[in-house]
Amino acid sequence: MSARDLAALIRSRQVSAREVMTAHLRQIEQINPTINAIVGKLADEDCLALADAADRVMASDDKVGALHGLPWAFKDLEPAVGLPFTSGSPIYRTYMPFEDSLLVERIRSAGALPIGKTNIPEFGMGSHTYNRVYGTTRNPYDPAKSAGGSSGGAAAALAAGLLPLADGSDLGGSLRNPASFNNVVGFRPSVGLVPTYPSLLPLLGFGVKGPLARSVADAAFLLSVIAGADPRDPGTYPSDPSTFARRLDRSFSGARIAWCPDLGGLPLDGSVRAVVDQQRRTFEQLGAIVDDVCPDFGDADEIFTTIRKWRTSTILGPLVHAHRGELKPEAIWEIEAGASLTAADVARAMTRHSDFLDRLRRFQERYEFFVCTVSQVPPFDASIDWPRQVGGAAMDTYIAWMKSAYWVTVTFCPAISVPAGFTPEGLPIGIQIVGRFRQDLAVLQLAHAFEQATGIGVRRPRLPQRQPALGS
Repeated sequence: MSARDLAALIRSRQVSAREVMTAHLRQIEQINPTINAIVGKLADEDCLALADAADRVMASDDKVGALHGLPWAFKDLEPAVGLPFTSGSPIYRTYMPFEDSLLVERIRSAGALPIGKTNIPEFGMGSHTYNRVYGTTRNPYDPAKSAGGSSGGAAAALAAGLLPLADGSDLGGSLRNPASFNNVVGFRPSVGLVPTYPSLLPLLGFGVKGPLARSVADAAFLLSVIAGADPRDPGTYPSDPSTFARRLDRSFSGARIAWCPDLGGLPLDGSVRAVVDQQRRTFEQLGAIVDDVCPDFGDADEIFTTIRKWRTSTILGPLVHAHRGELKPEAIWEIEAGASLTAADVARAMTRHSDFLDRLRRFQERYEFFVCTVSQVPPFDASIDWPRQVGGAAMDTYIAWMKSAYWVTVTFCPAISVPAGFTPEGLPIGIQIVGRFRQDLAVLQLAHAFEQATGIGVRRPRLPQRQPALGS
């Protein structure tokens, strides 16, 4: 059932929050030991107590929040009072936060019932979810494969029916890559649409918060809760979040789409290219004008990698001296690479970013959208740390295989991963739709039209037989 419909049933008292919680706890009990998506979970009796409290609220007040009674597990990069906040690092294995993040605050206020966390890579670094606190999250379509990351636990939990909705964040593809790997929807909003607090670098951009869901409509539904300016984040801008709760129907007859699966020459796995290429006709059947053309991404790699290294070093740098032995090698490499940057290096990246954004703006005057690959590879072996080659090309860093996602990050534009097909082995592949800056609704509308035309997102993994419901 869609999260929007499930929330409506609770509000209309056709089902109780306890019934909804019981169903999800049953699924978690049956499936989570295999995929390890939800971590730091409360005891079942505590989860049911939250549901009972939500039902008592419903009995006395039918004016409840949009997410009232829905079970929730926050990404383990979000501090949430009463739940562990490890950031996937043994350094913080026992840490319990004293304050909610702004995102958690909004989701709680909307009535969601927090039952645990979703697993992440260490400090959210990389798009493969494994760490030395909770272990590896596995893909529900094939537990031998990666669930992606850093919102890998969230995406896998959605695909397996452990949660109705999930929150995530995205710096280099952490909403989009796991969505692609798990046949769900991951939406990276325009920079500034969803506020972030706390943040050490509130005006940097690049990193955003956003929704994961099993459908575009559900992603938009969650966006209506978490979007909107807040004075604690000076990088946000005024918007009307209720816009995203409305119907997503729109005609795309005559809309101009730039078709650039490999963003101008990135290596792609053959199975990824085959799935994406097959979907060009879907956009044409929607009435769009689809041209073989690509924005100029010439400086995107230097811009992103420079800013990322500087950002990582700024935020995590002190940990190298005090906890070097507890950090994964990729974290140490990135922190030290950032520390070696000069002010001139960072300034050059920022000024080139300005030039890049201006080129893109002029390109988008003609093309409302461009469409490309989300991930350059299909879900890979969960036992490795990151893919060492893509389409025969060697990958020199742990994020090099993610360029089709992190180059799009540099645009600051809204981008969405929508299910597009499967490899011959049955592994999910997503397609990435990118729109103009602050035209988030338009991206959701095109993604919804694509989703309705293909129906690929309704295919769920083959999971073990469900057990009888938990006792009351």
